[in-house]
Amino acid sequence: MVETRQDLAVILASRVPIVVVETHDETRFLDLITGLIVRGRPTDYRPLFRWTVTTGLQRLDIDLAPQLHNAPPDQVLRHVRSVEDPGIYVLLDFHPYLSDPVNVRLVKDIAVAPREHRRTLVFVSHGIELPPELQPLAARFELSLPDDEERREIIREVARDWAAQNPGRVKADPKAVKLLVQNLSGVDRDGVARLARAAIHDDGAITACDLPDVAKAKYELLNRHGLLSFEYDLARFADVGGLGRLKQWLTERRRVVSDPPPGLDPPRGLLLAGVQGCGKSLAARATAGVLGRPLLRLDFAALYDKYHGETERRLRECLAQAELMAPCVLWIDEIEKGLATGDGDSGTSRRVLGSFLTWLAEQQGGVFVVATANEVQRLPPELVRKGRFDELFFVDLPDGETRQKILEIHLKKREMEPKSFDLSRMAQATEGFSGAELEQGIVAAWYTAHADGAALGSGHLLSEFLRTRPLSVVMAERVAGLRSWADGRCVPAA
Repeated sequence: MVETRQDLAVILASRVPIVVVETHDETRFLDLITGLIVRGRPTDYRPLFRWTVTTGLQRLDIDLAPQLHNAPPDQVLRHVRSVEDPGIYVLLDFHPYLSDPVNVRLVKDIAVAPREHRRTLVFVSHGIELPPELQPLAARFELSLPDDEERREIIREVARDWAAQNPGRVKADPKAVKLLVQNLSGVDRDGVARLARAAIHDDGAITACDLPDVAKAKYELLNRHGLLSFEYDLARFADVGGLGRLKQWLTERRRVVSDPPPGLDPPRGLLLAGVQGCGKSLAARATAGVLGRPLLRLDFAALYDKYHGETERRLRECLAQAELMAPCVLWIDEIEKGLATGDGDSGTSRRVLGSFLTWLAEQQGGVFVVATANEVQRLPPELVRKGRFDELFFVDLPDGETRQKILEIHLKKREMEPKSFDLSRMAQATEGFSGAELEQGIVAAWYTAHADGAALGSGHLLSEFLRTRPLSVVMAERVAGLRSWADGRCVPAA
């Protein structure tokens, strides 16, 4: 908070005529600037005013009634222009009126007036886009979000409020409180208090059970663009057949991800390449489950926009939102659809790649990235070289033992007893099948059995599998080429 106050003091002392503040927490900003002007009494003291279209202009540094006659936007600007005395004018939610050329001219008249007038217009809103002619006259101020200690104190205040209205004190698990403080990063003061109340008020306690609901509520609070999706259903590696090396790799790094020791950087992420239907998406979900973090999914193909620069802007907004959701796992599904370049590329993919690589190198580890790719050969070498991701895994077609395990998992999921089926024989009959094809074979065989009025048996399954031509046969050349490319380049996930 001290640095924020000092930054604002420097901007105001520089006598820049226009200050832009984009925030949803206007109350906190008003408290900040009022404390700076009224309680701080700087040597360059100037009267402080607040304007809204509903109440007009009101002086804040001394207690005066609002000037209702200065409520119309053009009227308040004409008033400020006519007053030669110094002053700071905080205009709340003025952004809709900046589309009026008369208002733009009035703002510019105030901004280019002689410097001895010492008048500053401060525009405060959730989002402000200044007209081009005003941009060279403006500075932007970013209101910092609460740090760890501030968030902890807000949680204490919420707990005290609960205790004042209910018998007893809030029961708090210290580890859960620490994780709650971390999970509320990127949220303003009102949001922290709101989410803390949601965690406490149902049972008067803060426990590990509250954290998933807090993560969901935080996502809904911060999801302003709709390009990121919150994945509510996480998987466990018990639901995944095979992938032993990947499981071991994640298990070894689980503690480091959440609490890295001094001198050891936390892992940033991994790239999962492989044959379609072999469990990459399921592994991404299971990764979030192993690390105990919420999972966000970004579809790179949905980022693209026909207007120049819009795709890069969308990517920056999504990555910034993921950082606000930290600690989290960011799953980038089919990353090659957004970053693969070719002769027909207009340059957008190269710019998107540059933005993504810069963010990947600079982000501090609060976002663990899991990227999945079906056609890893199409990815640019800048992305797959060592150092971009902590590891590059290849998810291959399952072997016989793994196919038997996958069949067992899917039968159990449908409340069937695996011992009632000849799984060993079916594993032999499904050479070259992916996990998705094995699951679909069970579903199709079940439909056949239901149509026959019979219970699903090994015969139904074997008949279905023998009729099916897996992708490794239908697209044999492409699958073989992918497996050949991965040999020696990737770490086998199994």
